[in-house]
Amino acid sequence: MPQELSKWSERLQSWMVDSAIPLWINRGFDPATGSAYERLDSEGNADRGCAKRVRVQARQMFFIACASFRNWLGDGAGRVAALESYLARYATHPNTPDVYVHLLTSDDRIGDTRQDLYDLAFFLLACAWRLRAFNDLAALRKAEALICHLDQYLKGPRGGWQEGDYETEVRRQNPHMHLLEAFIALYDATRDGRWLARAGEVFALFENCFYDSERGLLLEYFRHDWCPLTEDEGQQVEPGHMLEWVWLLHQYSRRSGAPVDRYTRTLYDNALSLGQEKTTGLIYDAITPSGKIHQATKRCWPITELIKASLCQAAGGDTAAEQQAAHGIRLLFEYYFSPSLPGLYIDQLDKQNQVINHHAPASTLYHLMVATAEVTDYSEAASREPMTPQKCPERTDLGATRGAISGPGASGIAALESSDDNQKQGTPP
Repeated sequence: MPQELSKWSERLQSWMVDSAIPLWINRGFDPATGSAYERLDSEGNADRGCAKRVRVQARQMFFIACASFRNWLGDGAGRVAALESYLARYATHPNTPDVYVHLLTSDDRIGDTRQDLYDLAFFLLACAWRLRAFNDLAALRKAEALICHLDQYLKGPRGGWQEGDYETEVRRQNPHMHLLEAFIALYDATRDGRWLARAGEVFALFENCFYDSERGLLLEYFRHDWCPLTEDEGQQVEPGHMLEWVWLLHQYSRRSGAPVDRYTRTLYDNALSLGQEKTTGLIYDAITPSGKIHQATKRCWPITELIKASLCQAAGGDTAAEQQAAHGIRLLFEYYFSPSLPGLYIDQLDKQNQVINHHAPASTLYHLMVATAEVTDYSEAASREPMTPQKCPERTDLGATRGAISGPGASGIAALESSDDNQKQGTPP
């Protein structure tokens, strides 16, 4: 492994273990209820006045479980139990006890009862890691109940699942991408082939719907029959998601044997050639299918996906990808990590690479934790033996009101994004 990558890998792991985990454990959770705060301000103080997305509670469950699994955190089981108790008391759906509502107010009242596919994907991921880290069999039963609910009530036409229990003419690849991640994690935790078969369902959607084979791009938005929206209707390409799929495809291939190289190489190369700012290496938030910059802002999480994808490509024999991974870690420290309070970070830069706002969303910890774990695994594998082609280190870490949403096209997409992790400045991601 190059000295540059080794140096930055050690620095990232130290930042996570020595700074980020202690900071967020001490300041990111309500000591009275055990719940996760939505975000910290620029001085590391919790924002107690904003609404709480319930998915953030699931992501923080994952964060705690993953840190515990790696012996980076003690008493993780107790902290997760407190989160689970909080959710059961405040966030259980009033009509469907197997799932959770979408949003709580700052004083823990239900603010939005929608059942959201993206949210539930992260609860499946959290269940997988509770089982893996703590042998929590109740979490496995919860995962089984959740997937039964998804199949019975949210299963969509022509494969996949609906966005939620609300009406929308636009379907997205994004929640399905996170379902793939959750299914792989559940397979890793149980070695039950049913979960790998579930992952195969999403992989089939990727091959047949999400992936634009003519242009080598990942498309984001679709009609109910999975016909992609046109560029005029609001179709977008997110380079960060292309990189995230590179990593996930490698993970799926290692477990299933499915050939994915024809996808991963193209997605990786196009994400960099079309979505990377030439002068800095930062990743644009969105481009058009024709390759034009659509959103020149740059969030923190795509850099974590650049790191993960680059390590998988490097493990497959792309030596230049190791340099990309090292550069990605350096970008985190240069542009996103707080120099005054270690463990803190910012979420998004504007097109001039100036900070849009100084809040640190708790949801970003999920991305940073996965990237750190991947970096750690890659470094440990490299120290044991030289990396051989096609050998990506195995993942042990472990990325509004109710009513009809208008669409398809830009208006429908905007309505979906208002509650997704792709929110713009001024709102928590």
